[in-house]
Amino acid sequence: MSLRKPWKPLSKETLRAVPDRYGVYELGDDDGNSLGVDAGPLRDELKEALAYGDGSTVRWQVATSREHAESMLDDHR
Repeated sequence: MSLRKPWKPLSKETLRAVPDRYGVYELGDDDGNSLGVDAGPLRDELKEALAYGDGSTVRWQVATSREHAESMLDDHR
């Protein structure tokens, strides 16, 4: 299940707005198709995704802890 948030470009500019917290993130392509959902430290995970070209768009949801992020991920799979 996709996150219900608008897509943002996966770019250095967007990464500046990403909180340094755990959460769930979804990567997408240029057409708005989901490429996958995962959880982890948002800023670190998305920096890596940008570096490897894993997607062109992103959306995320912040969690209160690692355990909360993993629980949220279960809801979105």
